[in-house]
Amino acid sequence: MADLPFRVLPRVTANNQHFWRGGEHGRLQFLRCVPCRTWIHPPSPVCPSCYRKELEVAAVSGLATVLTYTLNHQPWVPAPDHPYAIAIVELDEQPGLRLMTNIANCSADRVAIGMRVRVVFEAREDVWIPLFEPQAPEGRAQRGEAERSPSGGA
Repeated sequence: MADLPFRVLPRVTANNQHFWRGGEHGRLQFLRCVPCRTWIHPPSPVCPSCYRKELEVAAVSGLATVLTYTLNHQPWVPAPDHPYAIAIVELDEQPGLRLMTNIANCSADRVAIGMRVRVVFEAREDVWIPLFEPQAPEGRAQRGEAERSPSGGA
C-alpha cells in the first residue's frame, strides 16, 4: 500500500455506505427515486425533482465524460504522483449526475475535457474510492471494473 497516494477517508454512514462500499462488488451506486427515476447524488432523504421519499440504491454503468478538470502540481504530502488530475465527470445515466474524482491510469497531460472515462475503485480499509480512467477504445480489452489500486492523486 506504500505506492498508493495519501487520502483522507470519508466517514461512512448508513446514508452513504451504498456509495463508499459498492466498489467492493465492482458497482458504482447512487440513490434513485422510484417514482420519477431521478438519480440522486449526493445522498438526500428526498428526491430533488418530485420531492418524494421513495428512494432505492441502484448501480450505474460507471461510464462518464470529463466535464472539467484541473491539474494539481502542489505536493501537499511527499508523493511521487504529481501532477495529477482532479476532475468533475458526468455519468452517462443522467445530465447533472456528477462526481468530483481523480483521473487514474493516465498521465496528467493526456486528460482532456470531453474524454470518455470509466470507473475503477481504489480499496482503502472499508472504503472503495471511485476513480475514473480513460475508457478503452472500441475493440481493445479493458481491465475488470473493480480494479483495486489505480495510480492517481489525492
